[in-house]
Amino acid sequence: MDTSTPMLRDLDSEVVVRLRQHLRASTTEMADAVRVVAPEAFTDPTLAARERDEVFGRVPFIVAHGSELPNAHNFVTVDLPRNRALVVRQADGSVRAFLNVCRHRGAMLQSEASGSCRVISCPYHGWSYNPDGSLRQVTYDASFGEVERAHLGLIELPAEERHGFIWLVDSPGVPIDVAGHLGSSMDDLLRQHGLDEFVCYRSGSFYEPANWKIMQDAFLDGYHIKYAHAKSAGGYIHTNVSTYEDHGRHALFGSPRKSIDQWIDADPDDGTTLRDHISVAHFLFPNCTLLRQPDHFQVLSFFPDPQEPGKSRMEMRLVVPRLEASGLDEAAWTRRWDKNWDILMAVLRDEDFPLLRDQQVALSSEDAGPLVLGRNEIANQHFHRELERQHRIAST
Repeated sequence: MDTSTPMLRDLDSEVVVRLRQHLRASTTEMADAVRVVAPEAFTDPTLAARERDEVFGRVPFIVAHGSELPNAHNFVTVDLPRNRALVVRQADGSVRAFLNVCRHRGAMLQSEASGSCRVISCPYHGWSYNPDGSLRQVTYDASFGEVERAHLGLIELPAEERHGFIWLVDSPGVPIDVAGHLGSSMDDLLRQHGLDEFVCYRSGSFYEPANWKIMQDAFLDGYHIKYAHAKSAGGYIHTNVSTYEDHGRHALFGSPRKSIDQWIDADPDDGTTLRDHISVAHFLFPNCTLLRQPDHFQVLSFFPDPQEPGKSRMEMRLVVPRLEASGLDEAAWTRRWDKNWDILMAVLRDEDFPLLRDQQVALSSEDAGPLVLGRNEIANQHFHRELERQHRIAST
C-alpha cells in the first residue's frame, strides 16, 4: 500500500539523505542551546487554567477523524479541557459541535461515546433539539411558561473538518480557521497525505495521572527509545537520531529504522524504497503527534484535565487505508491493524505510561528543578517555545 505522492517522495528522499548523514557521523539535528523548563510547568494550577483558556480556548485541535461520523446524524461525545462536547454530522455532510448540556437544567444530553440520532433528547425532562442545535420541543410547554426559544438552542463550539479530521476550538464564539492555523506549508503537507481517504480503524482514550505536557513531550522525543523501550521499539528504531523542520507553530521530524543500516553508505540497487525505513512525525500544535508509518498513520492527542494539572487524557487513533483500497481481504486487513494496535498498546500503555506517571510524582517534590531540554531534544524545545508564544499572543 503506497500512500505517498511524488512531492512526498521528494520530502522522504530529503529526510533519508539527512538521516543517513547523521547515522554516518553519529549526530542528530540540534537546537541552538539548551532550554530551561520550570517544574511548575507541569504542576501549577494557575498555569494549567491559563493553558485551558489561552491555548485550547483559542486554537484548533483534532478531536476525531471524519470516518468516525460516516453518516448524517452520527455523533461523538468528547471531553475537552474546558467543556463537554457533542459533535454531530449534519444532513448536508458538514459537522457542528455543541456543548453536551441541556439548556433547561444542565443535564448531559448524551452519555454514549458515539451513536446516531435524528433528535437530541434530554433524558431528564425530555426537552429535545434538532441536529443543528436548535430547540425542537419544550415538554409540557403550556405549563412551563414563555421562553425565548430562539435563544435556547444548544451552545455551539467552533468546528471545521479539514484533511480528514474534525477540529474544534474549546470556546464558543471564537473564529476557527484550520488552514490559517496550520500555515501554508503544513496545510499543504497534510493535503498531500489524503487523510480524508483513510478510515479510523480503532481509537482509545486513556486517563492518566500525568500532566498533558509530560505526555506530549514523551511523543516528541527520540532520546529515550533504547532506555524506555529496550525490548520493543529500541530494537528497530535508532535512538537520538532525527531530522527537524520548523513549520511555524508546527514541526516535522524524521527518525530512522535500524533496517536502513544496510543502506547508510549506498542506495539499494533492487528498487527498495527507503521511505519504508523511516518514520516521519508531524507535531500539530498544540497537542497532537501525527506519526506517518509506511502504510498507515498513528494519531496521538493529549488533553489537560479540566481541573487537575497532574492529570490528562490521551486519545490514540489508528488511521489506515480503507479495506477496498488496501489490496487485502477483510481477514488480512483486520489482522494487520489489530497487530499494529497491539504494538502501540505494548509500547505506549505498558512502557511509556508507567514512566510518565512516576515523572509526575517526582515533579511534585517541593524542590524539584529547574529542568533542562537538551539541544538534541529539538522537537520538545519547539513545543515549549510555541506554548510560551501562544501565552504571549493571548495576553496582548
